[in-house]
Amino acid sequence: MPLTEYSFGEENPVDRIFYGEEAVKKAWALLQYKAGGMVQHLVHQLKYQEREGIGRAFGAWMGEALLRDPFCPSFDFIVPVPLHWRRLLHRGYNQCHGMARALAGTTGGHYAPGLLVRERFRRTQTRKGRRGRHAGTTGVFRLRGRELPRGARVLLVDDVITTGATLRACCQAFEAEGGISLYIAALAAVP
Repeated sequence: MPLTEYSFGEENPVDRIFYGEEAVKKAWALLQYKAGGMVQHLVHQLKYQEREGIGRAFGAWMGEALLRDPFCPSFDFIVPVPLHWRRLLHRGYNQCHGMARALAGTTGGHYAPGLLVRERFRRTQTRKGRRGRHAGTTGVFRLRGRELPRGARVLLVDDVITTGATLRACCQAFEAEGGISLYIAALAAVP
């Protein structure tokens, strides 16, 4: 597997994607995602072929990797990037839920799948370029219901980071809350 070998103690290319997002303290990815590679094949199976076990296995692996990192903080809430209810209905599951749940089980953070809600439906971004992915992301997500404690450490979990547009939109919802430290973990990132 093409490991990134990034750590929470060093700046890495995934961090650079989120420069300018004040609440994002650190971003991290376990694997390098390359078109036509093994990781792309596994992610495709996870997302489109109902292979949820892949997400659980990688979530546990991600959690173990983070626990071994001496610079990684403990997390109060572990939140999977949500799907819009229409996409969830069509697909039948959210590929990030299994990863986030397993990651929470490994690290001891509180698994909070309902904390963040996707309000607006958007067509898949898999065939869009950088500009297309960032267009129209404002107001796509919102926090549901509860106030988070000041100083809470929230880990957002996603499958693949390409341009960071989806995760930036998630961060906007948390930044409105104020006083929250955001961290990002993804199964893979495009180098």
